[in-house]
Amino acid sequence: MTRRRALLTTASMVGITLLTGGIMTSADAATGEEQATVDHAVGTLQDLRHDKEFGNARDLLHRARAVLIAPRIFKAGFFFGGEGGRALMMARDASGWSNPAFYTVGSASFGLQIGAQESEMIMFIMTDRALQALMRNNFKIGANAGIAVATLGSTVEGATTTNAGADIVVWASSSGIYAGISLDGTVIEPNVDANSNFYGRIVTSNDIIIRRDVRSVAAEPLTREIASL
Repeated sequence: MTRRRALLTTASMVGITLLTGGIMTSADAATGEEQATVDHAVGTLQDLRHDKEFGNARDLLHRARAVLIAPRIFKAGFFFGGEGGRALMMARDASGWSNPAFYTVGSASFGLQIGAQESEMIMFIMTDRALQALMRNNFKIGANAGIAVATLGSTVEGATTTNAGADIVVWASSSGIYAGISLDGTVIEPNVDANSNFYGRIVTSNDIIIRRDVRSVAAEPLTREIASL
């Protein structure tokens, strides 16, 4: 199967899952999917490092309370469209960055859309209230009063002024037919199964990134990469 056909098939499955009222969890994925997500997240941070158009990424990271990295968001359109993928959230305190907690990102749309797209995204969580909102079971962009979200594309200039005062600043880079990634209505929620698979026992996002009760050697390449930024 060619890479294009494989991407199209995966994207279609995500879109169908989202439109039938569910978001894919680890039960639907192949063994090792959690580790693959961690590895892809390292690549996304490296892409951000080399994005010349988004020069204040390090400043945002320095000020951020946490980050949510979605390394592979698939969008499929066959008259019905859907976006979805896995994400990782990491928080920072005086001791450094936490290990990652697994999340799912998903949305659905209707329209005459043909094609497939793969995007990568980093959400810089700049305030405690934004972090608390994302720690809840269901966070929907655009539906949480008082949470200001600034969206930046990889070709946006003057990023230091466009995100002033935002609770969440989003960097996104896309490839494929669609021009960009649409975030309005996007749902972000903890992936309990993926967390359990990766850490070997039932843990919550709060256990991982706030209480820091668990750590994994498998996450070390990711924590080293984000620290180096």
